[in-house]
Amino acid sequence: MRRNGRLVVAERAAEDEQPRRARRAKAGAVLGVRWRPDVTFRETLGWWLVSRVGIFVLSISAPMLFNRGTDYPNVWHAWLQWDVWHFKAIAEFGYNHGEPSGAPLAAFFPGLPYLMRVVGWTGIGPVAGGVVVSLVASAVAGVYLARLAQYEFPQLTNLGPKAALIWFAAPVGVFLAAPYTEALFCAFAFPGWLAARQGRWARAALFVALASTVRVSGIFLIFALGVEFLTSKKRDWYSVPWLALPLVPVLGFMAYLKQIHGSWFAWQEAQEKGWAREFTKPWISLMHTVEAATKGHFAADRSDWTWMFRAELVALAVGLILLAWLLWRHSWGEAAWVASTIAAFVTSFWIYSLTRATLLWWPLWIGLAVLAERKPWLGRLYLAVAVPLAAIWAAAFFTGRWTG
Repeated sequence: MRRNGRLVVAERAAEDEQPRRARRAKAGAVLGVRWRPDVTFRETLGWWLVSRVGIFVLSISAPMLFNRGTDYPNVWHAWLQWDVWHFKAIAEFGYNHGEPSGAPLAAFFPGLPYLMRVVGWTGIGPVAGGVVVSLVASAVAGVYLARLAQYEFPQLTNLGPKAALIWFAAPVGVFLAAPYTEALFCAFAFPGWLAARQGRWARAALFVALASTVRVSGIFLIFALGVEFLTSKKRDWYSVPWLALPLVPVLGFMAYLKQIHGSWFAWQEAQEKGWAREFTKPWISLMHTVEAATKGHFAADRSDWTWMFRAELVALAVGLILLAWLLWRHSWGEAAWVASTIAAFVTSFWIYSLTRATLLWWPLWIGLAVLAERKPWLGRLYLAVAVPLAAIWAAAFFTGRWTG
């Protein structure tokens, strides 16, 4: 009898445990995480860790190896380059205190600098705070890129971690570690697009709204989300009001700039003033870029600028090929995303910083992973080219050279 009694108790305990497990699994699904990380999660974070270690080694080595100044370099200042000065200024002074970094700060959206300020309150300062933000954000983005790749191509079982590896190893991958907007934007954009592909429109709108606080590219992402909704078989007309949510932070920032600078488009005016991003016809912009990429256009001590403009032309070619592939696949939402990004860059005086923007093109990294999965030698070729370029790009960034 005791045995039977114990058996009954054990059976009841097992029955009670099943609902508890179901509740835990449901809670995990709501939060977007699993209680036990799957292989995709573990492998992606492994590649993330390895790539972060490599960039950190470069950050403390490049300033010393390539120093030609009279002062001994402070390797901990290697992260404070180019736009980081502007993000630091916003984190410390906000938007209404002139131009403490020597440029109109209205050109930058507030998401990253204010996170830098918050993390900097721990005592590490805004620049180190920005490094921490990008560190965490790149991990989140890498995991969701892997999940998005696996969702799009479920028949390729190991595609997710491969897409993340290719993204981490991108030639401009240093900007996923530096206090720049790319990692944080992707940490919102990638899960947002995965939600859109799954027909979870409220969740998608929330993530796109967060991405829209980080950089102006959020406007193009809002447009792409609208196209995806209209062309998706999973569209739900009751979810249409959610699609207006991403406009709230954009309009809120514009209203704030109107209050302090007197113009709804102060951010665009700042881009024109500080970075020559006034509207230019695409063929004129391309002509200016080709001239800048030509030997002799800049002085010999600015050959890095010539090299970078050549890289911009390569990025443009890659973007156009990617756009053609997406149109061929009838991937209308992704095509709208890539096309609008390219259009924004080719209508400035020069085409520049498009190299960095390629990090935001998740279809590019997923497409390269598909090629590497089907043609392994192409994957090895990509890494043979991308890894040295990534090291060069990182070393250039950490020594103050223009890198896009």
